[in-house]
Amino acid sequence: MSELTQDLMDGQELAPTAPVRPEAPTFAELGARQETVDALAAAGITRAFAIQEYALPIALRGTDLIGQAPTGTGKTLGFGVPLLERVFAPSEGGAGVPQALVVVPTRELGIQVAKDLQAAGRLRGVRVLPIYGGVAYEPQIDALRKGVEILVGTPGRLLDLAKQKHLRLDRVHALVLDEADRMLDLGFLDDVERILAMLPEDRQTMLFSATMPDPIVTLSRRFLRHPVTIHAGHTAETGPSPQTEQLVYRTHSMNKVEIVARILQAEGRALTMIFTRTKRAADRVAEDLDFRGFAVAAVHGDLGQGARERALRAFRAGKIDILVATDVAARGLDVNGVTHVINYDCPEDQDTYTHRIGRTGRAGASGVAVTFVDWDDMPRWRIIDKTLGLDMPEPPETYHTSPHLYTDLHISTEVTGTLPTAERTRAGLAAEVEEDLGGGRSRRGDGRGSRRGEGRSRGDGRRDRAEAAAGPDTAPLADGSAEEDTRTPRRRRRRRAGEVVAGEPTAVITAEAGSTAPAGVEGEAAPKPRRRRRRRGGGGGSAAGTPAEATAD
Repeated sequence: MSELTQDLMDGQELAPTAPVRPEAPTFAELGARQETVDALAAAGITRAFAIQEYALPIALRGTDLIGQAPTGTGKTLGFGVPLLERVFAPSEGGAGVPQALVVVPTRELGIQVAKDLQAAGRLRGVRVLPIYGGVAYEPQIDALRKGVEILVGTPGRLLDLAKQKHLRLDRVHALVLDEADRMLDLGFLDDVERILAMLPEDRQTMLFSATMPDPIVTLSRRFLRHPVTIHAGHTAETGPSPQTEQLVYRTHSMNKVEIVARILQAEGRALTMIFTRTKRAADRVAEDLDFRGFAVAAVHGDLGQGARERALRAFRAGKIDILVATDVAARGLDVNGVTHVINYDCPEDQDTYTHRIGRTGRAGASGVAVTFVDWDDMPRWRIIDKTLGLDMPEPPETYHTSPHLYTDLHISTEVTGTLPTAERTRAGLAAEVEEDLGGGRSRRGDGRGSRRGEGRSRGDGRRDRAEAAAGPDTAPLADGSAEEDTRTPRRRRRRRAGEVVAGEPTAVITAEAGSTAPAGVEGEAAPKPRRRRRRRGGGGGSAAGTPAEATAD
């Protein structure tokens, strides 16, 4: 396995999912090979979810497939198990050239899919490599040279490596387009078609999408051969998971953080995701919660890839339990144990609402989704409510003092807007080391988190503000001492009568008490007033030597 793949996969095997129907078939009964069945059993997965039950018998025959199902219903193994069946591991005669390709819209989804496939194919030694932008090319190129059986990548980086002749796609005989509608939303459809044109025509193609807009239907007709279509689980049309309790409150923007601080102290709350509309709002909410003592980080498009992966690793590991994100993380982010989702800002449409709260209530687990609707958001919310049939067109007006808030979410009436010191047990983001990915620099600096708070643990925000107030000349060094300003004065060149005079010190203003002399260069007399020529009568003659201050034309 390559170093890049190993770094991404270490310690991240498939986590046991929630219980499924006891009558659901096992993976062995569906036709998976024994090594795959054993690897899944080691992760606590034995019986299939609905999408897997429907997809596996079709995909294992090599038939093209269209699956309409959102994330959170188990579709990764629905196409992953058939991919593992169709590739040859190194011990089975594999040549190290990619034999299967999964195209995904986002880097987060790519990492998650690669992790799941790596765990399922672990006993056979199948090598899975995630390829995505925002990081250096060299580790990915080195991993390709060492050999890989299954490639999971975003369209842009796949095309770049193919154009540079580092990536061969002529041996790919199984292709998956995951979350095709999201690729349409992000404008990747043209890139996807260019990738499809590079692949052999004799291949199996599987397309998965939560919705089926016309461009996706057209794409499937062009590139899939007599596909079988399956529908499984809740979709954007049928609404979110029935296991998710949905609560909607009409709130004032000035009171949202107070309400959130109390929701985060609800009984039984574990990992929580908070969604905002803008990157600035994500930073602000993360900083406010950090100040109140919560273990929190932010994820959005202004962070470098290293900082984003650092926050996600800390969230998955439980070092932080709150992730504030923009919609960049609303899809393709699969984290076990998310019990609460908070829509801090009202979603733009029903699809955004469904995909946001789809981060909880996944794979049969229960969850809670809370949505804040401001007065200006009411027209938008009524459309979402009517489309999804939520029957909540008029959310109750809610403040942090409203009694129904505490009863709805099982919050103790004794909690305040600050997490008690005794409950601050999380290690915080500072406990997670950021990897140097070489090339994924943040647009806000060095990629280690923005100025707001997603790059700090609890308390660091206050420390940074204290250091800023102290001034730059007293910034603490690594050993805690203060740095003295020992810099020598900058020297400059001065000109006299057109000639350069070097070696004179920079001007330093020395306004001492009681001094009547004009401020000038320390250690030398003040310069004489500049003299200028005067013209008399508008003629060409001039009178030289008159002080400039005394002239009166």
